[in-house]
Amino acid sequence: MDYIIATHNMKKRNELARILEPLGLNVFTADQLNIRLTDVEETGSTFAQNAQLKSRSGCKESGMPCIADDSGLQVDALGGAPGVYSARFAGEHGNDEKNNALLLKKLENVPDEKRTARFVCTVSCTYPDGKEILISGACEGKIGYEPKGEGGFGYDPLFMVGDKSFAEMSAEEKDKISHRGNALRALARELAERNNKK
Repeated sequence: MDYIIATHNMKKRNELARILEPLGLNVFTADQLNIRLTDVEETGSTFAQNAQLKSRSGCKESGMPCIADDSGLQVDALGGAPGVYSARFAGEHGNDEKNNALLLKKLENVPDEKRTARFVCTVSCTYPDGKEILISGACEGKIGYEPKGEGGFGYDPLFMVGDKSFAEMSAEEKDKISHRGNALRALARELAERNNKK
């Protein structure tokens, strides 16, 4: 079965495809299918609400099953912030450099043992028949003291798992432990089960 991915972020699209395609799912961006999807405003107060807003809209506009996610960073010393505001933490949506700089500034006097954090990802898949699947995944780590590594995007250079940041890991290493990888593998199992019932 073919699925459309509701994202305009090519790095995220590549990560989604890299994880889902080996599991037997054919995933396409709207651009690949010459479909124009509305850029949905993330007005939900939870990752689940934002993921559902995007998957429902993408499904309605494309007529195809649509997969969307909402992900973010929860830092314990900041009461779970930036949370659903992760992409626009510093004000401007998607400015990774400014978001990372603000995070480091807010944590500048926070000791190592209190820099615990997690990435959270909620994935929603909406079908044209109205059926929805909602799955979450997480990855525990800490916030480093400076950006490390050249890979990834978002907060990857600051998010440390063990002695490596997400940005220092190969794509394969990151996919095995990441919040998005965990959520997408669980989603793939659910989708396979649904498709086998038909």
